[in-house]
Amino acid sequence: MNVSTGGRRLRSRGATAALVCAIVLSPGPGYAAPGDPDPNTGQSIEDIRDQLDGLYREAEVATEAYNAANEKATEQEKRLTTLRKDLTRAEKRVKDLHALAGAAARTQYRGGDLAATGIQLLLGDHPESALDEASQARQAMRGLVNVSETQKTARQELGEQTEAATKELRKLKSSRADKAAAKQKIEKKIATAERIEAGLEEEQTRRLAQLEKERAKEAEARWTESGGSSGGSAGKGRGKAQRPGGGTQVSGAAGKAVDFAMAQIGKPYVWGAVGPSSYDCSGLTSAAWAAAGHPIPRTSQAQWGGLTRVSLSSARPGDLIIYYNDATHVGMYIGGGQIVHAPRPGRSITTAPAASMPVLGVVRPGV
Repeated sequence: MNVSTGGRRLRSRGATAALVCAIVLSPGPGYAAPGDPDPNTGQSIEDIRDQLDGLYREAEVATEAYNAANEKATEQEKRLTTLRKDLTRAEKRVKDLHALAGAAARTQYRGGDLAATGIQLLLGDHPESALDEASQARQAMRGLVNVSETQKTARQELGEQTEAATKELRKLKSSRADKAAAKQKIEKKIATAERIEAGLEEEQTRRLAQLEKERAKEAEARWTESGGSSGGSAGKGRGKAQRPGGGTQVSGAAGKAVDFAMAQIGKPYVWGAVGPSSYDCSGLTSAAWAAAGHPIPRTSQAQWGGLTRVSLSSARPGDLIIYYNDATHVGMYIGGGQIVHAPRPGRSITTAPAASMPVLGVVRPGV
């Protein structure tokens, strides 16, 4: 081998070694650990998850405020309708009494008698028994003395009805303003969260999903550690039949409520919705118990405040688990440490570990 040939071989071997080193040392695709900061945003995947959770939590708090304002406005509208009907009747009574007083004055001026039937129809408790006897006519004539006082009472009633209707209208306007403000806040928070999620890369989305799975496993363990019920009555799930999709079979009204809620799995969460095509968290639980023949309050806060509370360890299928200190989320316990619930915007009704959120307490409808 001559010197020139040997030199070429050495140079070739050196180039190959350099190429191998370059491949080994060059950075590959970014498979960062879950806690590593994202190179584009500087946020870890946990930070992104917490940010999204915070936005959706604020949207859910606003949703409960919206639902409460909506319920209040609905009741106020019914009350206002009744008051307006009462007001119309009071106005008519004052008008009729005014006409009657005028007729009485004219009759007395002419020296005649006022038709007794007209008086009884207006002043009597039973207009169907119109005056048909002279004695009744004389009694009605004596009643003319009280026409002025009756007019005064009717006008007072009219004033009270007018004031009540005016106050109720002010309350209704206030509730509608609260409802509009809550709606604006909901839409703003959801839009911000959706922008963040839309901007995530495929790998970030995958890592978020993995993080949620890990948190779900941790939640299952927490439920057991917290002494939560595993299934049926008195917290004992052994020997209970399992329903398709998870949870424990149960009969009666609770069974009907659970069956209804489970049948909604896959339908989308929509804030303010009570079915049948979509629900929010308390919309699902209230619709389920209504289907079971036991209507309950519409909002999770009202459910927490108005239903019978039971211990966590005695939770049984059909009970409602209320979450967060402000009682702004609710799920229905289905046994086996699981709930069925409407999670948040962008998600569908699903099952989840009962301890996947901070538990405030448990309430039992139908008792």
